[in-house]
Amino acid sequence: MGFEIINKATNEVFISRTIINSFIVVILLSIFVFYVNSKLKKADPHKKPTGILNIIEILVGSLNNLVNTTMGYKFKSFAPYIGTLAMYLAVSNLFGLLGFKPPTADYSVPFSLAILTFILTQYHGVKSKGLGGYIKGFLEPVWFLFPLNVIGEIANPVSLSFRLFGNIISGVIIMTLIYGALGAITPIIVPVIAPVFHSYFDIFAGLIQTFIFMMLTMVFISMATD
Repeated sequence: MGFEIINKATNEVFISRTIINSFIVVILLSIFVFYVNSKLKKADPHKKPTGILNIIEILVGSLNNLVNTTMGYKFKSFAPYIGTLAMYLAVSNLFGLLGFKPPTADYSVPFSLAILTFILTQYHGVKSKGLGGYIKGFLEPVWFLFPLNVIGEIANPVSLSFRLFGNIISGVIIMTLIYGALGAITPIIVPVIAPVFHSYFDIFAGLIQTFIFMMLTMVFISMATD
């Protein structure tokens, strides 16, 4: 799991690979952010951006449009959070390409992110409808469905986290089996065939799961409000 393990007999703390890899992801993203920020400070606002700034402008504009389209203009302040979530998940899911275990292949990471989505969903539900209206929503369309509505709401973070975790860990397991099978046949073909499978299980599946997690986060939060 993605937590520290304390040996009470020796007072030693064992930090799992998930925590180490998560810190590496955060450090890489921080370096990238500081680099882009330095470029922005030097850029001339009266000239058309070029290079990395042009790409960043396109990505930021696309993200803002996606948030406004999915959640509504009143939720435009969510764009930085959704963007941060997207960057962390994308880099984490693609971490297998560097020979590391993706942090999202540990269930504690997807579940923690899903809990954040759950908390934001409930907070904005209460903020938008008021406590009475929020509770009333669980009594609709008929009052005796209250237990099912509560269970359905609690199931959202579980299903959201399992969807991400299941796809990433399955890719890790399949790639491990592929490397083992190719290595047993002849190690020479590993560099030739393995990238084909990496392109799907790491790049395609990783980016798709990032987009799905983003979209479901936005949909859950916006549906909890009026």
